[in-house]
Amino acid sequence: MNVVVREATLDDAQLIADLTRAAWAGKVAVTSSGHRETAVRVRQDLQDGGAFILLREDKPIGSVRWVPLDSEPDVWEIRRMGVLPQFRGEHLSQHLLEAVIHQARAADVTELRLGVRADQERLLDLYAAFGFELAPELEYSHANPLEPSPTVMRCLLGH
Repeated sequence: MNVVVREATLDDAQLIADLTRAAWAGKVAVTSSGHRETAVRVRQDLQDGGAFILLREDKPIGSVRWVPLDSEPDVWEIRRMGVLPQFRGEHLSQHLLEAVIHQARAADVTELRLGVRADQERLLDLYAAFGFELAPELEYSHANPLEPSPTVMRCLLGH
């Protein structure tokens, strides 16, 4: 199995939007804005931060994005990580998470944050295995007001 993670470009905005919607389908509550992801939104995230695309045998099967917080540019928020349904259960998303952690360290980022949806609590253990800790004192900057607040986790990056 040939798995590669590559950095996304602005030209990948539509691909990432499509991957996000496909990864969310049947997995995440229909109220999630991820089901309505657009290339315009992805392009903005790419301009403000960045993204990675996960490829298996040269076929795009997942993606993840990150954006620096407006108030703290040395803190990145990880967004919209997902793998297509037919490739789940193989621990492939860890490649995306590892790529973001590596990129953040290279950019001297001090902290990574992410929000875990209330309907995705099983992911808490996955993120904890990569050094993320619960941060109940923090609010997720892009929480959907129509849904329960996500659980915020943070990973402090020692340099």
